[in-house]
Amino acid sequence: MKILVITQEISRQSPVLGFFHGWLAAFSKRFESITAVCLKKGDYDLPANVSVFSLGKEDGRSRLKYVWNFFRLIIGKRSDYDAVFVHMNAEYVLLGFLIWRILGKKIVIWYNHTLGGVKPRMAFLLADRVCHTSPFAFSAGRQKSVRMPAGVDTDVFKPAAIARDTRSILYVGRLSPLKKVDLLVRACEELHAKGVGFKLNIYGEAPVRDKTYTESLVKIAEPLLSAGKARFYGSVPNSKTPEIYSANLICVNLTPKGNYDKTVPESMACGAIPLVSSRAFSEIVPEKFFFKEDDVSDLSRRLAEIFTMPISELDRNRQIMRARVVENESLSVLSLRLKDLFGSLWTTKR
Repeated sequence: MKILVITQEISRQSPVLGFFHGWLAAFSKRFESITAVCLKKGDYDLPANVSVFSLGKEDGRSRLKYVWNFFRLIIGKRSDYDAVFVHMNAEYVLLGFLIWRILGKKIVIWYNHTLGGVKPRMAFLLADRVCHTSPFAFSAGRQKSVRMPAGVDTDVFKPAAIARDTRSILYVGRLSPLKKVDLLVRACEELHAKGVGFKLNIYGEAPVRDKTYTESLVKIAEPLLSAGKARFYGSVPNSKTPEIYSANLICVNLTPKGNYDKTVPESMACGAIPLVSSRAFSEIVPEKFFFKEDDVSDLSRRLAEIFTMPISELDRNRQIMRARVVENESLSVLSLRLKDLFGSLWTTKR
């Protein structure tokens, strides 16, 4: 089967969507060919059966140009694909639905946000299947919904042969109010006040709309920065994160209930101990590594507890959690499940 894949960005250097480059490489082994259309393209190196086309954002902003290129590609390449996979953006389903229905193309949308709206609801009605990873996703629980693995490339995300700082706390992701990084900083300030030794490493940048949040975050963290207990590193490509996860003991994620942030299984696959509040991770993260959502003191207490765990207990939990990611959340499992899903739709069509 040949598929059309539509996503926001295809670039190995993207700090947010760099993982999708690996997805395309894995999908290329399951499908005859892939026509990949993105809003913006950067550095990529994909197998010969993957063709990449951009709507042109890297050359400047023009919604009219994006839409024109979108229709030009989905119509002009109609013989190069049998079905459509839209990653996250409901707008593409709304734009392309009529043409794809006329052409007889099945549509699958991947939507994992906990928040929704009119556009996603409409896209879910028009699509043939809706994929999600979190049981709390806005797209979950519908007649067309299919729960999928997170798609972690466990051949890439694995413990690196480097020393792990046993007093380190890590955050990787956007610096925005939704991610609640300020709560982590305040929890670390409580540890600092108690004389606990540690180093807080924060990787990520803020979207333009959240620059003031970053400024306030740095201001809050000033006591830790002055004491040499915290450092902001900026954003890094997704390809660099396995080494970062492998160098840190604890990886904290503070996204709200229901969110299934991919950095959690990625960090687990690399041997970092996850500390989370979202119950979406209940199936892969042991209870001892949960803290109460929005509770700074409970987060601080959990961090201190992990620092006191015997190495043997930490190692045992690392092995258990990596095994869970490999078995349930790996990219190889996702690519096979996706192939089977499209296969079932193709059989139904015929």
